[in-house]
Amino acid sequence: MPALPKKTVGPSGRGSAARQVKAFLILGALLAIQSVVSLREGLRFLRRVRESRRSVGTFAPPAAVVIPCKGIDPDFDVNLSRFLAQDYPRYQTIFVVASENDPACEALAARIREWGQARGGPSKIDLVVAGFAEDRGEKVNNLIRGVAAAGPGAEVLVFADIDARPQRDWLRSLVAPLEDPSVTVSTGFRWYLPGRGFASHLRAAWDTSIATLLGDHDHNFAWGGSMAIRAQDFKRLEIVERHWARSLSDDYGVTRAVRAAGEKIHFEPRCLLASCEETTFVEFLRWSTRQIVITRVYAPHLWQLGLASSGLYCGTFLLGLVLLGLAGSPPASLLIVAFLAAILLLGAAKGRLRTAVAREIFADEGTELARFGARYWQLAPLVPWIMVFNFVVAGFARRIEWRGTLYELRSPDQVRVVRRGEASQ
Repeated sequence: MPALPKKTVGPSGRGSAARQVKAFLILGALLAIQSVVSLREGLRFLRRVRESRRSVGTFAPPAAVVIPCKGIDPDFDVNLSRFLAQDYPRYQTIFVVASENDPACEALAARIREWGQARGGPSKIDLVVAGFAEDRGEKVNNLIRGVAAAGPGAEVLVFADIDARPQRDWLRSLVAPLEDPSVTVSTGFRWYLPGRGFASHLRAAWDTSIATLLGDHDHNFAWGGSMAIRAQDFKRLEIVERHWARSLSDDYGVTRAVRAAGEKIHFEPRCLLASCEETTFVEFLRWSTRQIVITRVYAPHLWQLGLASSGLYCGTFLLGLVLLGLAGSPPASLLIVAFLAAILLLGAAKGRLRTAVAREIFADEGTELARFGARYWQLAPLVPWIMVFNFVVAGFARRIEWRGTLYELRSPDQVRVVRRGEASQ
């Protein structure tokens, strides 16, 4: 039997491989630049967190704190106690539920009765039953009813989520920046602690990558779980009439209003709020995708940037792995490996900064952070893969489920309630 001729790579094949490697190097360079810029922003974020240790100041006008509630989360009692024990001279706390049948309603009513006997903390506590609306989100509807219940003496409106755990100086720290007339909104953000399960670890790594986008610059966004605005500015910007009346998102509505007026959103690091809930992997995927669907509807430019950024990471990494398998020369293989390693190391470096931030802000969680704090950087390489899934799915999704209620998002100002869960009856 005659010997088969050996396969050889002709000039055209070698040229094609060279072009592919060149394309990878170009994409890798772009990704490296993006990662270095992101790392620099992370360093600035950490520096800002450390600078926030200075004294808060004495600015503390009368405030109304509106907290929408639905159901009873695992840390409900602990978080509730924190909101009712703020170091603030005069503040009204307004809890809002959609229905008297909500389990949170009875729990809140009992707590208010206890407060009436003890008399401490807020100067006044109210419980509002908001009812339901068909053309806006349940949370937004709760906020609108809560604002209407604010006392006439409230100079500042504050909004918070019951599933976050504030420090004792949270309210004072959040309101203090409003002493500066150039600041219209003061905001914090949630900060997921790693928890105990893999899905909770991954969610912490995923979400804190978004938190570190905030800083001392002009493109901050408001977060509805920890934001404050002067009552007169809230009315002047017509938040309810123009931005909440037919909306699902409270914080994007406030962000759009402030940016349209050319005004400033201040990020206050002391108002990063710890969230300690456990989750499953499926719940995490649903939650993270819902965040991105809302982003696509209310801030499509951010969705496009996020899709491009996560797509660049995953596409470059996949191309590098493919070329590594096809590379015919050791120098090319080494170059590809070096680029892939650099990508991973830069991602891990950003994750380590988030670990440092968590230890700075949440010193009382030192035991848990000592055990699981490394997950912020250990799981950082997985985050872009989850994000590219989120961004792609969000490009086609028009419906989201939020605490048992199914919504259809037709546009920023067109929301339809498709189905309410049992807890929303």
